[in-house]
Amino acid sequence: MALGSYWNLRVDRYDRVFVITMQKAPENRLNVRFAQEIIRALRDIEKELGPDSEGCVITKGNDEKFWCTGLELDEADTNPFANSDGFYPLLATLLDYPFPTIALLTGHTFGGACPFSLAHDYRIMNSKRGFFSMPPVDLGLHFPGIGYLPRLKLRPQVARKMLLEAHRWTGKQALEDGIVDEIAEPNVMLEVTLKKARSIQGKAKMGVYSLLRNELWGEATEKLKSISYVHGRIVSGPAKAKI
Repeated sequence: MALGSYWNLRVDRYDRVFVITMQKAPENRLNVRFAQEIIRALRDIEKELGPDSEGCVITKGNDEKFWCTGLELDEADTNPFANSDGFYPLLATLLDYPFPTIALLTGHTFGGACPFSLAHDYRIMNSKRGFFSMPPVDLGLHFPGIGYLPRLKLRPQVARKMLLEAHRWTGKQALEDGIVDEIAEPNVMLEVTLKKARSIQGKAKMGVYSLLRNELWGEATEKLKSISYVHGRIVSGPAKAKI
């Protein structure tokens, strides 16, 4: 059963599990409108499930080639507040969300999509196709707090490979380094992710899931909230190189 009508998104319901499928051609790159649309879908799901109830949200790509390849970097050339109005609030929303979240990395996960995926509670990756790589060091990109999620969620050597070396992982390598929790064959990866979602959906029913999550990753949440919707100053500059 689909929920509502969204711009470049489809939201399907499987009992207490909702699946957000990103459908923004060609690579699900994030701009203000798309990030805000994902936030709107998350809020609608939150209302649909209700407070202190079971539930889980999965975010997936539309095909086996891409999950998301980061930000529409050109948007920052004409809107210096693009990330402050879109990308940072999206990450903060996920980190503060009252239900468990799973990123089903159906394909390539590049750039800003890496912290986007790390803001989810779990990551399950296509075992056959797609790379995971965060290249700000090669693009001249920075924003305050860019290293929080890699530092808090990954081993120091892995966080260094991600942020300072722009290492590129396959699904198998990402599993070995603890970036993703599972890998799955393309033809069953949705079923594997739904099974995981059903196993954890009950953890939200006591109404403390977000509170406990932020005991673990709250530094990242607070940093991202502090640069969200800020227009009185520029919190991040444009990339020095483009892809």
